[in-house]
Amino acid sequence: MSPELRRQMIVRSTLALIAEHGLALTTRQIALAAGISEATMFQVFADKDELLHACMVEAARPDEVLRELAGIPLDGSVTARLLEAAGALEAYLTRMGTVMAYLEASGHARAWRESAASTAGLREVHEAVESVVASLAALLAPEEDSLRLPPGQIAQAYFDLLFARSRVLGRPLSDSQLPGLVQLLVHGALMTTDAPRG
Repeated sequence: MSPELRRQMIVRSTLALIAEHGLALTTRQIALAAGISEATMFQVFADKDELLHACMVEAARPDEVLRELAGIPLDGSVTARLLEAAGALEAYLTRMGTVMAYLEASGHARAWRESAASTAGLREVHEAVESVVASLAALLAPEEDSLRLPPGQIAQAYFDLLFARSRVLGRPLSDSQLPGLVQLLVHGALMTTDAPRG
């Protein structure tokens, strides 16, 4: 097996285990899941921090979600488009949120952000998120002339709302909550358009 394939196998095994075991995850479990020894694992990754860094970069890869967002038809209502987008984003945000929550709860987040290797990885994560937000903004393009804010700002706010929820382990945003969230985004908090008093 090539070093790159072995690296991918270890990262994917780790992502699955983080979702299943959270803070209880050990390098021994990772090695067992990947079908290798711990010594082999540490020939690929210098330490657990480097492995978790690679997991964050992999979790942020947007290829699949970008395909799904691009497939949402623009002829439906903006509400329908945003609801469909939330469905497309669910797995992506859950994966990213789970890894981020693990990094923070296990104390690895600071080490990850401050490591020399994280500079390129953070750039990759930011670029991935920016591409997803740009795809969300494209879903708002038909209404651009009637929006209070540029589509990119609205798309970023929507992404942030969904992502913040995905980082609460064990409490995903339920299907019954999404329509209300989208209505809030599309129509605002007030039920009427009357000007505020006093």
